Amino acid sequence: MRNVMKGRSAGLVLAVAVVLPVTAGPALALPAAPAAPSASPGAGDPGATLLPPLPVRLGEGNPCTGASGQTATGATWSQTALGLSRAQRISRGGGVTVAVVDTGVATGVPSLSGRVQAVGGAAEDCVGHGTFAAGLIAAAPEKGSGITGVAPQAEILALSGTDDRGVPSVARVAAGIRTAADRGARVIYVGQALPVGKAELTDAVAHATRRDALVVAPAAPDAVPREEQGPDGEMPEGPYWPAAAPGALAVVDFGPGGVRQRNAPPAHEPDLSAPGSEMVSVGPEGTGHYIGSGASLAAAGVAGAAALVRAYHPDLTAAEVTRRLLDTAYPSDTPRLDPYAALSLVQDRAEPPAPSAVPARMPVPADPAPHHRSLTIAAVGLATVLLLAALAAVVPRGRTRNWRPPTAP
Repeated sequence: MRNVMKGRSAGLVLAVAVVLPVTAGPALALPAAPAAPSASPGAGDPGATLLPPLPVRLGEGNPCTGASGQTATGATWSQTALGLSRAQRISRGGGVTVAVVDTGVATGVPSLSGRVQAVGGAAEDCVGHGTFAAGLIAAAPEKGSGITGVAPQAEILALSGTDDRGVPSVARVAAGIRTAADRGARVIYVGQALPVGKAELTDAVAHATRRDALVVAPAAPDAVPREEQGPDGEMPEGPYWPAAAPGALAVVDFGPGGVRQRNAPPAHEPDLSAPGSEMVSVGPEGTGHYIGSGASLAAAGVAGAAALVRAYHPDLTAAEVTRRLLDTAYPSDTPRLDPYAALSLVQDRAEPPAPSAVPARMPVPADPAPHHRSLTIAAVGLATVLLLAALAAVVPRGRTRNWRPPTAP
């Protein structure tokens, strides 16, 4: 398996070779690929072929991404890694709206049919990245295909974070986050990692947080255009926005081997990791599938998992959903998403409350009456003793004088 990132005048494409059982239509015929050790199930199928790669950006004048003529018939490695078959027996994300702030989401995709609402021109997706991400989040299984999104009953709210070529802007992404929160989205997925826009995107995430919406974003870009690289091809190291904003959940990707792909752009302080390499999802037209890699695709899986949790635990706040996803993640250098554990956890591992001050229990005051009586008896006794002592001294002398007063000298 190889991830070949090519920056061309025609656009930027993540070309990822993967082997899956597929059915090829007459519109697209790709050469057969040999099996590889890390290949997905069905790699030994002699009819296995390459899926077309997902574009990241399109160059000026480049045609829009069309329908894929190939359909993946088996489940992907990421579905198995996330344990979706178990998690979806508990929750399927019904009743939760996930906003997709990206290149748009095509409303005619069969696996998303009837569950996509678009704001402005976001109903069209020339690039295909937003539709691909929406499929990872919420695609329902179709006949003849083993591909399913993490939350296949969730609703999708599409908003544009880029122009029609896939080039993002701070203003578009910030407006998309704010509008999604105002329209009641409970999870907001952002497909871009921007090296600028700290103030605007931090404010936008804070706006969403106040409305109890969880923002999920990639902690690294999927690819770095040549003009944004250093003189020797060095990759920028972030931070990236809105992922670095307080309240946002920053996500990085890993592949079937448990590590990121070679030459992947460095991630900046990710909170959580999820499958993001060799991901298979829908295109902007038809029923066929594309393949792609990147942190943005890992973030889509986390957004889907957040929708599962918010559907099953509607009383949890956005901050509590974040804590639940992190607390139940598989231990690793960057904790790994575990949707089933997040759903099945019986009790949140919240910080124990500080012990409240217990008032000291003083003994009940004794009745003062016996104490007073004791003092009285003691005083009377002492007076009696003094009186007897005085009498002992006076009486003998009085008797000696026959009780006559003493005479002056």
